[in-house]
Amino acid sequence: MRIVPELQSSFPGLRVVELKMVDLEVENSNPALESFKREAQDRIRRKIASLSEVKDQPVFRAYRDFFWRVGIDPTKVRPAGEALTRRILGGRDLPTVNTVVDAYNIASVETSVAIAAFDLGTIDEGSLVMRRAVKGEPFHGIGMVSPDSLSGVEVVIEDQKSSKLVAVYPYRDSDDSKVTAQTKRVLFMMCGVPGIDELALERAKDSTREYVGRFCLSRSFDR
Repeated sequence: MRIVPELQSSFPGLRVVELKMVDLEVENSNPALESFKREAQDRIRRKIASLSEVKDQPVFRAYRDFFWRVGIDPTKVRPAGEALTRRILGGRDLPTVNTVVDAYNIASVETSVAIAAFDLGTIDEGSLVMRRAVKGEPFHGIGMVSPDSLSGVEVVIEDQKSSKLVAVYPYRDSDDSKVTAQTKRVLFMMCGVPGIDELALERAKDSTREYVGRFCLSRSFDR
């Protein structure tokens, strides 16, 4: 994916680490994955003692600072890893969406890194560009009843071949490109912002490859 120069200069350290995985078999749920999910939740509860400590975790702080700078209130819209961590510490289980999403959610909560996933059957990976939103531009994210009208300060990812937005970076992916039971090929993005080093993103990539590969019977290819 290409990041436009204006964003690179405004946000030094903005970067994405990509992972492509193919030959996936996506199930609604998997008993072994559910067991592994519970183990991961227990590890998080041992690692972070209370909800009051969450906002001060270094990776979450970096995302929060970036959110403020692009017009997103992180006290209302949590960074993905932070939202999942808060859910666990609040006594709830990680959601069950499908085996691909559930597997990379574990990687996200363990590394604190926000991870995006796009069905490669719905996008042109060679046409993806990260840029500023245009004021009034519509975006229909996962779980939204209808498209939002963007303010123009958000950072977005566009598939220039289709002229569609596939994400508001780094917190919500498009409903059109989400992973479903019919998905066979996925492009994962480890979402970096200033203050998050390359090593953290690589750890998230390695965990995603391992967990999705373990539970979704896949082969993986690095770009």
